[in-house]
Amino acid sequence: MTESQERAGPLRRLLAAYGFLLQALLGLSLLILLIPVTLQIFSRFTHIIPHYIWTEEMARFGLVWMVMIGAMLAVREGTHFVVDVFPKLTPRGTAKVELVSGTFVLAFSLIFLIYGWEFTEFAFYRISEMAELPLWMIHIAWPLAGLSFVLFSAERMADAAHLLLQPESHA
Repeated sequence: MTESQERAGPLRRLLAAYGFLLQALLGLSLLILLIPVTLQIFSRFTHIIPHYIWTEEMARFGLVWMVMIGAMLAVREGTHFVVDVFPKLTPRGTAKVELVSGTFVLAFSLIFLIYGWEFTEFAFYRISEMAELPLWMIHIAWPLAGLSFVLFSAERMADAAHLLLQPESHA
């Protein structure tokens, strides 16, 4: 367990468990995505199975979820929305950059959360045309991503703030 995990206690452990769940869901979503894509390929190039129209829609739904879960994990790991512009910084310099960039990520996250929820409300009573799935099941990915971005960005920013609040000799 890292120092930051020991310091934060149950909330940090909960976020770590959530991150682990997201990793498992990302792998599962990849496996699930293979099914409709494989059916599409076989139905287009062979006459063994009939052409299924719903497979294209299911592949699109699976891809959206896979991308959104991957983005959530990337924010947790600090690899999403990151561009290395600065030369190698000290730990305190990196923490300062993390706080500034984290502010922008939080703003973006709130947009995903607020407008993603409106996007989901719009889809509550609609169904997809081909697979006849409730559309909220796909649209809910946006506010969930926004909430995850907020949680993971706040965790990273808290670590950076903790580092900056330590005396210079401890950092």
